[in-house]
Amino acid sequence: MRHKRYPPILLTILIGLIGITISIYMYINWDKQELSVSNPIISKVELDSQPQNLKNIIYQTEKHVVQIEAQNEYSTLTGSGFLYNNKGDIITNAHVIEDAEVIYVRTANARIYPAAVIGVGQDTDIAVVRVPQLAGENGLPVETKNETEIGDEVIALGSPHGFQNTVTLGIISGTERNFSVDGYNYSNAFQISAQITQGNSGGPLLNRETGKVIGINSVGTKDGTIGFSIPVIDVFSQIEKWSNEAQNDQLHFASTEDMINTLDTEQFKEDAKYVVEYFLDSILIRDYVNAYALLGDSMQASTSYSNFREGYIQIVDLEYENISSEPIENKQINTTAEVSIKKKLPDEEELVEENKTYHFTIGYENDQLKIINITYDE
Repeated sequence: MRHKRYPPILLTILIGLIGITISIYMYINWDKQELSVSNPIISKVELDSQPQNLKNIIYQTEKHVVQIEAQNEYSTLTGSGFLYNNKGDIITNAHVIEDAEVIYVRTANARIYPAAVIGVGQDTDIAVVRVPQLAGENGLPVETKNETEIGDEVIALGSPHGFQNTVTLGIISGTERNFSVDGYNYSNAFQISAQITQGNSGGPLLNRETGKVIGINSVGTKDGTIGFSIPVIDVFSQIEKWSNEAQNDQLHFASTEDMINTLDTEQFKEDAKYVVEYFLDSILIRDYVNAYALLGDSMQASTSYSNFREGYIQIVDLEYENISSEPIENKQINTTAEVSIKKKLPDEEELVEENKTYHFTIGYENDQLKIINITYDE
């Protein structure tokens, strides 16, 4: 009778083998399949961990980077700086504004404001100037943790040789560099492959991945192949001290009108060209608020912001070339640009392309450069 035990044993072994086979199959397929998670918090963490779009980082940063013009009886020195808080305080280098009797800043949207020094280093090459008209605006985010390493990708912004909002890319090629230049001691400086030339000084150095300011671009080698940037974390406490102690009623500011009256024709033409480029770039990046702010009073009076936005919202791509400026009457400039636009119209499946020659009338209103009128030729 003992032989009757074998069928149950064989059945048990068979069931076990089937179970093992199914388990192996499920494991293999589980390993190949993507795990779908709908939790919005996890999705946000995934998105935030991705490097930001380079074009967006540059455009958003440029809004807070200024060109600094420090004038005295003998010369005008041009440098850079960046807004870092909501008090209108701008970080720059001490050597940019030393010996200056009058200081002006040019913002990314072509506005000119007088500035006053609220703090300047005697041994360290840092300074802070204040522009009350910029109070209330958010400054650039500053990295207050010491996490920068050799090999990190960086973005340097500034105004080399007067070319406002110029961008150079590179990496951190060295750290803890110590040296002296023109009476200033640089300690623990970043060595960077991004070029730093005349006019770049005082501009921000950004971490490519986070978009935060990690340094203040300060000096470069004569051949332009190596630059050095002061780690903002090393000087941030001193910058904050100057900012907190400064009182606007104790500061002296020059007149904006004085600077405008001393502009030569060539500078006026370059400024007008810059306004047009910034306007077109704002349309391309779909920043209609900044573009609309460049319009003069008469244009804004005849066109509401919502109507202005509706006129450009269908544009998906825009290119421009052959920008030229010529003076006209009433201290105004006519700036011409050949513009190619691609639109996505509601009833069209394919993009519609338009090529036009635009004419921008540029002039000053309330001491600020504005677009007075826009026309175009088909």
